[in-house]
Amino acid sequence: MRGWHDRYEQAGLTIVGVHSPEFPWERALKGLKEATVKLGIKFPVVQDNGFDIWKRYGVRAWPTIVLIDKNGIIRYSHVGEGAYQRTESVIKQLLAEES
Repeated sequence: MRGWHDRYEQAGLTIVGVHSPEFPWERALKGLKEATVKLGIKFPVVQDNGFDIWKRYGVRAWPTIVLIDKNGIIRYSHVGEGAYQRTESVIKQLLAEES
C-alpha cells in the first residue's frame, strides 16, 4: 500500500486505510496513530472499531483490498496476501480511465 501510494498518488490514486481491530487492545486510537508513524504510513487511516465499514463493504478477513473507480463503483477486491501484480495492474487501469 505504501509503495502504491508513493508511485500513484500524483496520478490520482487515493488510499484510505481502514483499521478494523482484530483484538481488543487494537481499539485504542493512540496505538493506531503510533503504528502509522512507526510504519511510515502517509495516507489516512480511519479506525473502524464498530466494524461499520467492514460490514458495508462485505469484508470477511484481514487483509482485504477494495478498489473503487472514479465514479464510486467497486471494481476489484482481493482477500488475503498476494495478488500484488494483479492489484497494481487494476490500479493502473482505473487511473487511466476517464471519469
